[in-house]
Amino acid sequence: MRRLAAPLALLLASTACTTMETAPPMANSASDRMVSPILTRPDAVDSATYAKPQIARVTHVALDLALDFDAKRVSGAAELDVLAQPGAKEIVLDSNGLEIARITDGAGRELQYQIGEMIAEGGKGAPLTIALDGAQKLRIEYRAPADADALQWLSPEQTKGGVHPFLFSQGQAILNRTWIPTQDSPGIRQTWEARITAPKPLDVVMSGVRQGEPEDLGDGRRAFKFVMDKPVPPYLIAIAAGDIDFKAIGPRTGVWAEPATLDRAWKEVGDTEDMVVAAEQLYGDYRWGRYDMIVLPPSFPYGGMENPVMTFLTPTFIAGDRSNNGLVAHELAHSWSGNLVTNAVWEDSWLNEGVTSYFENRIVEAVYGKKRAEQEAALSFAAIEETLAEVGMDAPGSALHHEPGADELGSAITYDKGHFFMRTLERTIGRERFDAWLRQWFDNHAFQPATSELIYEDMLANLVASPAEAQALKLREWIFEPGLPSNVVRPDPAAFAEVDAAVSAYTADGSIPAAYSGWSAAEQMRFLDNIPKIRSAEQLAALDSALGLSDAGNNEILFLWLELGLMNRYEPAVPKAEEFLAEVGRAKFVRPLFQVLWDEGEWGQPIARRIYAKTRDSYHAVTRAGVDRIVKAD
Repeated sequence: MRRLAAPLALLLASTACTTMETAPPMANSASDRMVSPILTRPDAVDSATYAKPQIARVTHVALDLALDFDAKRVSGAAELDVLAQPGAKEIVLDSNGLEIARITDGAGRELQYQIGEMIAEGGKGAPLTIALDGAQKLRIEYRAPADADALQWLSPEQTKGGVHPFLFSQGQAILNRTWIPTQDSPGIRQTWEARITAPKPLDVVMSGVRQGEPEDLGDGRRAFKFVMDKPVPPYLIAIAAGDIDFKAIGPRTGVWAEPATLDRAWKEVGDTEDMVVAAEQLYGDYRWGRYDMIVLPPSFPYGGMENPVMTFLTPTFIAGDRSNNGLVAHELAHSWSGNLVTNAVWEDSWLNEGVTSYFENRIVEAVYGKKRAEQEAALSFAAIEETLAEVGMDAPGSALHHEPGADELGSAITYDKGHFFMRTLERTIGRERFDAWLRQWFDNHAFQPATSELIYEDMLANLVASPAEAQALKLREWIFEPGLPSNVVRPDPAAFAEVDAAVSAYTADGSIPAAYSGWSAAEQMRFLDNIPKIRSAEQLAALDSALGLSDAGNNEILFLWLELGLMNRYEPAVPKAEEFLAEVGRAKFVRPLFQVLWDEGEWGQPIARRIYAKTRDSYHAVTRAGVDRIVKAD
């Protein structure tokens, strides 16, 4: 970590960016806060933001907000530190539905502002343009809309405890502009602090370090203070509030959850301190201080979100045997790949997710052993093959880097192909060389944005030994071209030899493996995901009876079973699917099950409509938007 004191340094990226055009020097106010550089090179221009950071940028955000659970609104003020070119007349922020009451400078002087035309498509919102008139600090008094897409307000009935309401945010990719007025781009890193008031007895956590004990305000409310003194991309500002308790795991790790969930959550994530140690041994110091987690109510739309110092987790990963803890390893790995070095534009999100998926697998290997790591890698590779078989090897969206507006093919490319790119490099040139390169990548680009071209340039400079080796590794083909390069290092077929033999036997004569109950979760998933998809009611009933699939405690396995049952119009699966979809809001599970129902036409569509009429309001906006496109809801 290094501080950049000179104004010019704020516009300089790492030394690998020697080809970029340097922007003019910027004026800076006196501050000890770390300020990250921005990239001005063409491949770092973010099409998802209205901001013009090369003219004027936000370096720090100070929030003073009140949570109103009755109105389902956040309101208060945001103070922004601005760094601008000499003579800059305005700064442009991102807004999506924010209701602005007043904007002043640091001396309380009113500033003129304008909210531009709203673009609803893609959630881009509208530009908030503020006349600077020399201001280096802005105070924006505002409130977020009641339907802010980043925020989900849960009634007591939607929580495990059933007594108190709950709030959580999900900012990635560009949702935080619905509740925070700032430049909402991953390439414009900002430090931040917050004072949040909430009704007693609710606790508040954020993705910053809590400052002391909450202050009792004497009016039935308490104030909580947080600081994030390291510059982060704005999507990583996160909040949760509810009836939650904390339980320590290690000296710098612990977990928050509702009281009814806490013990189960704590047991499930008990290996977290070991994971942090393993990650540090691989790629250097953990730079964020604490690593805490919060297990949220089941409507949280993702498996996990890597918010610094407070990873957000879905309760659906709790299986009782730590078999889904690759999720924890993944979110922890983001503390290096994603949070420390961040994609400057969303078209390069593989820099976060693909590198993290590789790093996750290395943590799993260190903590749980090589066999489990190899099996989980094999499941990842199968996802790539399935996707490419469906869309074709030449589908443009199958490149790791994609152009603005191009279709994305989802996690099989961004996560899994990125994982196997890193894995192929490691296995080809050797782990020692690869690890040394990746460690220096994190060190030399810490708290900075990056692009696909940047990592490619870094590989040429610091990884490969010669142009011939660069060509043999097919670096450009992996990053910028569709499909799967021929030099991919495939997973060891022995990883699932027993399971694959059982799949063949079941396919041939319907014999159900007696060893199933002793298999790992990855082995069970491999079996269910590879048996023939067209099954009769009798065959499905036999599977369920022998393997206890309807009562699976692992939601990954239960999902595969429900998907198989619904695609075969298996009526006994419908009540369980209805129960599952009413309790779980994780998009990974919810969207595919509604898609399967919808694809089943006159049988499945009435079921989908009936279930969605009951569950839609309980889903986060991220999940709801995906299912709306399937069910064609009004």
